Amino acid sequence: MDLRPLIQTLADGSFHTGASLGRQLGVTRTIIGRQVETLRGMGIEIHSVTGKGYRLPVALELMSVARILDGLGGDRRLWSGHIELLFSTGSTNADAMRKGQEGLSHYLVLAEHQANGRGRRGKTWVSPLGANIAFSMLWTFKSGMAALEGLSLVVAILVVDALRACGYQGLGVKWPNDILLNSCKLAGILIEIGGDAQGPCKVVIGIGINVKMPYSSAEAIDQAFTDLASNYEIAPDRNRIVAALLKALTAGLAVFARHGFAAFQPRWNDIDTYKGRDVEISSGTSRRVGRALGVSDTGALLLETEAGVVHIAGGELTPSMRPLHGGGAL
Repeated sequence: MDLRPLIQTLADGSFHTGASLGRQLGVTRTIIGRQVETLRGMGIEIHSVTGKGYRLPVALELMSVARILDGLGGDRRLWSGHIELLFSTGSTNADAMRKGQEGLSHYLVLAEHQANGRGRRGKTWVSPLGANIAFSMLWTFKSGMAALEGLSLVVAILVVDALRACGYQGLGVKWPNDILLNSCKLAGILIEIGGDAQGPCKVVIGIGINVKMPYSSAEAIDQAFTDLASNYEIAPDRNRIVAALLKALTAGLAVFARHGFAAFQPRWNDIDTYKGRDVEISSGTSRRVGRALGVSDTGALLLETEAGVVHIAGGELTPSMRPLHGGGAL
């Protein structure tokens, strides 16, 4: 069932009756009704009024591979023929990983809707139709897995770079790889690695950005989040953002391959939202509290505790609710 013709017809903001939609699209009014319910199940808000028909309450512009390529400048040649835009899929990360298994070295999978989007630590990533960016980029590194230390932090920095290039300021990062706006999560990253431990390695970089989250989908999210449309006067252009992401990643990952995370360490510390704040790090049943001091040249969190500064390689960071003692870190 191709739902794009119905979406494109309703995108003008006017009411269309089921009968007129059926005539225009060459299907029955009953099928139109089923398609409307399918779209609603994918997160699209569609108004229906007896006697007037259906309409979208807000304009919806689908992404376009042609427009993304137009925004790539000198990187167009690298990515031409290597971008796939799906209307709906289970997981763009899984799709991109399959491209690597088929022998491709670089590829980008985008989707207007994800049914089974995944975040870190097995969490669900909510991806309603036409609202956000579901972006999974396959990339190959000649080095082994050990040389990829700090990659997720580098990707977070490059996402901030891309959004800044599109006019979005005031962004920060949260260790290990969240992008924050006003202390709420705007974007997340999921990196999956395949290949030989000694190299080469094929990496899928999954990026989810909240662009214009529908209210109907927000209740499925179990953490404080935000989106671009709610915070900026700039009308979000997903094609422009995707092109900026590709340009930033193509250039930035080449630097990372040569110099590792150390080349990015100062930039992370400049935009680290929690640097200098008291935090709690949880990993399984373990809990550590201290003051975040930024990250090391390998991407480990530097945590000041009563026992001294410790390096934390993994875990979940949250603001500490425990009171300070004598003005120092716990």
